[in-house]
Amino acid sequence: MKNTNSLKRSYMINKALTYFFLILGAVIMIFPFLWMILTSSKTVPESMLIPPTFFPKQLMLDNFKEAIASLPFANLYWNTILMVFFRVVCAVLFSSMAGYAFAKLKFRGKNILFGIVLIQMSLPSQIFIIPQYQMVAKMGMANTIFALVFPGLVSAFGVFFLRQAYMSIPDEVGEAAYLDGCNQWQTFYKIMFPLTGTSVAALTIFTAVFAYGDLMWPLVVNSDLKMMTLSSGLSTLRGQFTTNFPVLMAGSLLAMLPMVVLYLIFQRQFVEGIAGTGGK
Repeated sequence: MKNTNSLKRSYMINKALTYFFLILGAVIMIFPFLWMILTSSKTVPESMLIPPTFFPKQLMLDNFKEAIASLPFANLYWNTILMVFFRVVCAVLFSSMAGYAFAKLKFRGKNILFGIVLIQMSLPSQIFIIPQYQMVAKMGMANTIFALVFPGLVSAFGVFFLRQAYMSIPDEVGEAAYLDGCNQWQTFYKIMFPLTGTSVAALTIFTAVFAYGDLMWPLVVNSDLKMMTLSSGLSTLRGQFTTNFPVLMAGSLLAMLPMVVLYLIFQRQFVEGIAGTGGK
């Protein structure tokens, strides 16, 4: 009887500690988001008080009006949507074909080429900004949607990621397709590609999130405010000497609304894609 009570007590303590740390982690993660919402409704003096105040004395919805008046949000939304869409399409299309080739095909120089992909993954993306900008500038494509998409035409991470997915598919599947009369291209898009649906969904999520938050490249390649993305456009709200933090937070809140809406709509796909990839 004592052992049973001791086990129950130990179970309750472990359960309580687990919930405590989970709630603490949730509070830590959600606090910046709440602080952004509250700061967007404050006045400038309130946002700079030391010690800071948590709740505003009066809701200042004029900050949202000023943010909308300061930035062409319609253009920023459209540019961001196009950039994310084309980067996702390119990542899925080209990474799928390259990943399949590296995983299932035999050709001369395969290991050397895949080694180059791994080297590109190991290098910081910032070192590619200057040569990529020079390429875009020489093509006369600066301040265009193509310039925003250009670094995402080929994804080294996507190639490696989907190569691992194709390697997990038994070779017997491709051999059976060949015996049924499929050529290499038909085997790829009719048999192999549909089997990587979970990995493709995860790559889509990762690519969309990374593209949506990309700041440096859009800020470098597109100097025209109407051709910037949400992240680069918001950076223009920072002043050289002072920053209107309530307006900046209001603009940030408006900028993150599309991603929040997409997550709420495709929440199940987000979770399944990431969880399924982690299980492989």
